[in-house]
Amino acid sequence: MSRKLGVNEEQLRGLIDFEARAAFKEVEKLVLRYAVAMTETPVEVPDELFNALRAHFNEKQMVELTAIIAWENYRARFDHAFGIESMNFTAGAYCALLENKTKERSP
Repeated sequence: MSRKLGVNEEQLRGLIDFEARAAFKEVEKLVLRYAVAMTETPVEVPDELFNALRAHFNEKQMVELTAIIAWENYRARFDHAFGIESMNFTAGAYCALLENKTKERSP
């Protein structure tokens, strides 16, 4: 779906370290920072980040962006709780998987 909306291969491969990638415009990096902040537990979105987003998006767009990120977090946590895994709909395509931070912290 993201490819149909203009996300290219370089961006897909660069999601893990998007901050260092020139493939992303500054507004795209703001959105990704917002998604990361909303995904953390506990959720802590800095005022500076929220205000920076407001400079690019109106109220309706902010609600939609927030709802989409929240829905994806809900869906991912629901699937994880029930052990629902990939159904291979994107078999053969590139899929960036982030490292589990709890694994990184384990001794």
